[in-house]
Amino acid sequence: MIDLHSHSTISDGLLTPAALVGYAAKQGVRVLALTDHDDIDGLGEARQAAQTHGVHLINGVEISVTWRKRTIHIVGLNIDPDNEALKHRLAEVRHNRLERARRIADGLEKAGISGSFEAASAYAQNGILTRMHFARVLVDRHYARDTKSVFKKYLVRGKPGFVDHQWMTLESAVNLIIHSGGEAVLAHPGRYDLKRTSMLELLEEFRSLGGAAIEVVTGSHTPPQFVEYAKYAQLFGLKVSQGTDYHGQGISFMEMGRMPDMPSGCVPVWQDWVHARHVNFSV
Repeated sequence: MIDLHSHSTISDGLLTPAALVGYAAKQGVRVLALTDHDDIDGLGEARQAAQTHGVHLINGVEISVTWRKRTIHIVGLNIDPDNEALKHRLAEVRHNRLERARRIADGLEKAGISGSFEAASAYAQNGILTRMHFARVLVDRHYARDTKSVFKKYLVRGKPGFVDHQWMTLESAVNLIIHSGGEAVLAHPGRYDLKRTSMLELLEEFRSLGGAAIEVVTGSHTPPQFVEYAKYAQLFGLKVSQGTDYHGQGISFMEMGRMPDMPSGCVPVWQDWVHARHVNFSV
């Protein structure tokens, strides 16, 4: 199996990079991309583990982008982790993430939820501080039954922990990925709640900037969305990608190694990757 979207403790996953790779191997994953949020510090550890477990590791990252006042995510695959421009720009984003986390905590404090910054920081274990860490704190404190509910009740627009943050532009993110030798993939488009017209405009802009692929089969998509976004990929002449977006047991949409089949007629982003050429979509 090929899984091109996963997270470790470097961002908001539960497993260290090495443990994530080991778990992926156990689950039958043969080609794995580690795509931590705005951070590539886990790739070295993951690569060593991949050699031990017989997994081919794809150097990846998931970059946060602001597009028309919405946050979207762009996955970079086969990036060069030694690219200086990439390392410098991601360091800036991580600094801005810390400032956002303080503002999230301030909003929750005003809603009567104290100490969330310190508790979320403990979960982050010196990694970047994300909304998922705050969600885990609120679940532990029984403010919601699961992390998905936390986002709806506390962390989206109009809720106490929402912060209107300006991330990287779409153009900057795609250029950064391309100039570091990678391919840009629009992550989980079904999560952005865009009307068809806006989705068409996003995909047109993404393609014009050099975007390579759309995530079609991914943890937060429904089976009808697999078909829907496969059609969008065909319409725009884009390749398709797949990934569980695995964060760990209990906080993931889909179990590692349990992705359904890709819809027919898709051109995989890995079609020219020598190390993935003989690996099927889902087995």
